[in-house]
Amino acid sequence: MTAINEVRSKIEKIDHEIIRLIAERTDLADDVLESKRQEHRAINDDTQNHVVLDRATNIATERNLDSGAVKEIFEILIRMSIERQHELSGEGNLP
Repeated sequence: MTAINEVRSKIEKIDHEIIRLIAERTDLADDVLESKRQEHRAINDDTQNHVVLDRATNIATERNLDSGAVKEIFEILIRMSIERQHELSGEGNLP
């Protein structure tokens, strides 16, 4: 295996792990929704969204990553979680 193929293989393994973690994070939407129902909270929590985004951008900065790009990724993750919670509550757009 050439050096580039070895690196690409490592990247592929990381990509699989990232997707596994995204799925794990999204699966937690059920637990989050149940807690929100018990506490009579709305699905979308702007305050918590800001906490998550601030945490992610701070960690990105500490790791010397593009915090703007990381923020965009986490905005997508938050949106996925909100959409999943809407689906689980019967308010989603998916069948």
